[in-house]
Amino acid sequence: MTSTVDRILEAAEARVRQAGYHGFSFRELAADVGIKSASVHHHFPTKEALIAHLTAHYRGKFKEELASLPVGRARVAAYRAMFREQLELGFGMCLAGMLGAESEELPDSVAEETRRFFDMLVADLTDTLENDSGEPRRAAIAIIAQLEGAMLLARASGSIKHFDDATERLEKLI
Repeated sequence: MTSTVDRILEAAEARVRQAGYHGFSFRELAADVGIKSASVHHHFPTKEALIAHLTAHYRGKFKEELASLPVGRARVAAYRAMFREQLELGFGMCLAGMLGAESEELPDSVAEETRRFFDMLVADLTDTLENDSGEPRRAAIAIIAQLEGAMLLARASGSIKHFDDATERLEKLI
């Protein structure tokens, strides 16, 4: 059985991925979950607290997925597959990608959690590319930027093919 907090986080993630930090209210979120707005506030007193928690939770889930990925060039292909799957499932933008686009307008705690997500990805790819690239950190940043940008392009165009075209040579960045 899913807890109320889990249902709130799931609904908030869907809302943020589609409309960003400012794209929903607690009242809408409560309606999505089937609870009263006061119940959302009971668990998360502010939108800042909710989205900071959600972003940290998202980072934790992503970190768990990273643990099962292969290393080296195969890891880059696995990253690509993970990002593409989110588009296939209709989840829209990467949560951190959407928040990153709004970073100058975000509360500090949410912006910090968003930075932590990207720092985690850069560190992970840098570590795995250490032996495959002369400049692993720069390659890691380029890979993440290309994946996030390709998601944005696919979303804006309404075509996953744009994601595929933009990322088909991703492994060559190494």
